[in-house]
Amino acid sequence: MKKRVVVGLSGGVDSSVAAYLLKEQGYEVIGLFMKNWHDDSVTISNECPWLEDSNDALMVADKLGIPFQTVDLSEQYKERIVDYMFNEYENGRTPNPDVLCNREIKFDVFMKIALELGADFVATGHYCRKQTQIIEGKEVHSLMAGVDPNKDQSYFLCQLSQEQLAKALFPIGDLLKPKVREIAAANDLITAEKKDSQGLCFIGKVRLPEFLQQQLKPKAGFIYEISNDNSVFNKDEKVYDSLEEQLIAESTSVRYNPELGKKVGNHNGAHYYTIGQRKGLNVGGTVEPLFIIGTDVVENAIYTGQGSQHPGLFRKSLFVKPEEIHFIREDLILKNGESMDVMARIRYRQPLQKATLHKFESGMYVQFNEYQSAITEGQFVSWHLGEELIGSGVISKL
Repeated sequence: MKKRVVVGLSGGVDSSVAAYLLKEQGYEVIGLFMKNWHDDSVTISNECPWLEDSNDALMVADKLGIPFQTVDLSEQYKERIVDYMFNEYENGRTPNPDVLCNREIKFDVFMKIALELGADFVATGHYCRKQTQIIEGKEVHSLMAGVDPNKDQSYFLCQLSQEQLAKALFPIGDLLKPKVREIAAANDLITAEKKDSQGLCFIGKVRLPEFLQQQLKPKAGFIYEISNDNSVFNKDEKVYDSLEEQLIAESTSVRYNPELGKKVGNHNGAHYYTIGQRKGLNVGGTVEPLFIIGTDVVENAIYTGQGSQHPGLFRKSLFVKPEEIHFIREDLILKNGESMDVMARIRYRQPLQKATLHKFESGMYVQFNEYQSAITEGQFVSWHLGEELIGSGVISKL
């Protein structure tokens, strides 16, 4: 009897080819399109993006001769993703909705619907791979990087569990993007030349500032510039009493106040901005571009510095709270007092960086070999051994 796979057809080329490959491999394939949003007032273009994507997904399913239906997950998406996003921005953190969407929607709500349809697996068009091995008599699933170095999307799946991975398939993880388009074109799929989505996960092309302004009201405030040679950045070589004390110091961001700098402009709400941001400040007259080095949503102030090498952008370590530490590989979980050398990244597409995990009762510290630019609270840090992503956590403020 054929194994049944439900494919999340997004209306893009990657999920289209994923469905094609699964059918070629002999699976019984069902296409499901997730409708996650109803409000088209914040999209970039006039057309209705989810409707266009849904139609493309339907035409692909029709071409492949597989059953197709649309599932409306907008209520769960609003509750689990959008409300969380608003809350995070309101509190001065910068969430990653795509990571959350995979954990909470595609591989939870959507997966449960698929299993109710009798699916053995759920498949997506992610550029990553799954490997399975037996460790101490138990199946252990590994999340591996996609073969295409320019498209590896394992970071977006960094919060998945063993239970979710067990039911997941990633048919295009071994392919390069040009090959995926070539397969789509050879099989006359309408999505062959379609551009990759730039919008929020399964919502479409959304203007984030307008999206946030739906719920977070504008609030006028000041932009301050902190000079590169401000004494607050003087890091004297200090001897610490313990490793944990050193890591706390390295993970703590500078506390800025208006007296440290000069007023250079106005903004419409500190909660709309994020660390490392350069565009959207509308402040001219500086030798180098201004980058945001700190935001204060309580005082509604934004702090900036000139140039991408401003010392306010860089930190050596970051902190993850105990409840926000997540290991995909549960057999590799660190105990208090243990350390592990890994490769890590703090954002999608960032080249992997050498780092060490340090686990304490207070939480996990990720200490990098080199200073990192724009470590941002609310974002995810992922840690890797070779090509395998073994865990992740939410970056927290100290």
